[in-house]
Amino acid sequence: MGKNWTLSVLITVLYLAFIFAGQSWMKNRVAFQLRKLLVFWNILLAVFSILGTLRTGPELLFILRQEHGFHLSVCRRDFHNLATAFWGLLFTLSKAVELGDTIFIVLRKQPLIFLHWYHHITVMGYTWFTYESYDATSRWFMVMNYLVHSLMYSYYGLKSMRIRVPRQISMCITFLQLSQMVVGVVVNIYSVMAKSSGVECFVETKHIVLALMMYASYFMLFAHFFYRAYFHSKAKLN
Repeated sequence: MGKNWTLSVLITVLYLAFIFAGQSWMKNRVAFQLRKLLVFWNILLAVFSILGTLRTGPELLFILRQEHGFHLSVCRRDFHNLATAFWGLLFTLSKAVELGDTIFIVLRKQPLIFLHWYHHITVMGYTWFTYESYDATSRWFMVMNYLVHSLMYSYYGLKSMRIRVPRQISMCITFLQLSQMVVGVVVNIYSVMAKSSGVECFVETKHIVLALMMYASYFMLFAHFFYRAYFHSKAKLN
């Protein structure tokens, strides 16, 4: 990954080219249904995310139960094991696979918002770029993402099977995504404070800066989406 992280840049260029070319190509065509394929896709990613949560979550919980557990979880790689390392690699590579979400959106002629593709390309770029150093903070990012995606893709899977899911579930998932961004900011700020106070903290400064910028932008975009999706429409109706 250290030698080849720039492949994520090439993938990003091809991804954005597909978006613009695909939307142009679909402009005067009937939308594809792709329901069976979409069901399979969402269930596959839901199962993968659930397994990822089960294989990485226990390590984080174990560390948090130690003395000074939060500090250890943010700044040190103690207690790291092969299972977590393996699922960390799968997590990093999966960010390229998840770009496939956009293929369904384009071919089914659904609205493609900035948050969707911006989130996809920045997460992939960050995880591929930082994987070589395997910062201690990455355990937090990985577990949170696996957990939220477990719920998100399960929800999408049910919807693609035309199973009615209460609106409150969708609202809860978006709220968890927002919470994930808050925790991401807190974890990075703590690592900055630890390094500035002279405490040993195995997180590269440039990665902290990138992560803070990324999580702060995600929070603003998800907060805006949360308001538009669940409150703005209600205000209009009233």
